[in-house]
Amino acid sequence: MSDPSSYVILGRGRWARRMNSILAEEGRFVAAIAETRRSTDESELGYTARMAEAMKKSGAQIAWLCVLPGPHVSLMIEAALEAGLHVVAEKPWFGTPEDTQRLQQLALAKSRTLAVHFEYLMLDEVEQWRRAHHPGTDLHFGGNFFLARPDPTNTPALDNLGSHLLAIREYVCPAATVTQLHCAYERPDERVVWLEKDGDMLSAINLLIHRQPIIQRFIKKVEAALNGGAAFPFDLNFALGVANAVNICKTHEAKA
Repeated sequence: MSDPSSYVILGRGRWARRMNSILAEEGRFVAAIAETRRSTDESELGYTARMAEAMKKSGAQIAWLCVLPGPHVSLMIEAALEAGLHVVAEKPWFGTPEDTQRLQQLALAKSRTLAVHFEYLMLDEVEQWRRAHHPGTDLHFGGNFFLARPDPTNTPALDNLGSHLLAIREYVCPAATVTQLHCAYERPDERVVWLEKDGDMLSAINLLIHRQPIIQRFIKKVEAALNGGAAFPFDLNFALGVANAVNICKTHEAKA
C-alpha cells in the first residue's frame, strides 16, 4: 500500500481550518502556511520565489489554496508548480484566459495536476444527470443558492455561490440554456438546481439535504488522477468555462 498523500494548506481562514481538519481525518499528512499575503513592496517574482520556497520546505506533494479569489491565486499556483507540487485551488476562478493557458501549460510541462474544487460535482445525483442528459441540447437549466449568513469575503454572490451551480451545468449539460439563476446572502438557506424540457420540470437536485461525503470524494478523485496519471477533468480550463458562464449571467442580469 502506498503512503498517504501529503498536503500543505495555504490560508488561515475558516475554510483553511476546515480543510485541514478533513484532510487530517482522512489520514493525510497536513502542513500549513498561514501567512500568504504579498508585501506591498514585494515584486511578483519575489513573492512567487518566497512562496515556492515555503512550499518546498513543507515537504508536501499537493498544495491546497484556501484563500480568497484574486490575482494572487495565479502567483500562488505558479509558485506551487515551480516547487514541484500539484495544486488544488478553490472556486471561483478569476484568472484571464491567457493566465489560464499559461498555468495549464506550465503544469503540463512539469507533469503536475491542477484542480479546482467544485465539491457538488461529486454528488451521485449529478453523475446520474450527466449520464442521462449530457450535453443537454434542448434543455433549460435553473438554480437558486441562498446563504443565510452574511458574506465575510466580499465576493459577489453570483461569483461565489453561482459558480457552484454553473459548475454543475458545465459538467452535466453545457449546451443547456440558463433560464433562471438566483444567488444571495442573508436569505433563508436554499440550494437547488433543476432541468426543464419543453416547459416541463424534468428533474431537480436539492443540494442541501444530501449526506454524501463529497469533499472526501473530491480528495480521492484528485489523488486517483495523480497516481494513475489520468487527466483531471475539473482543471483551470473547466473553471474558466464556469467563470465565462457566470459572466454571461451577469450581463443578462444587468440588462434585466
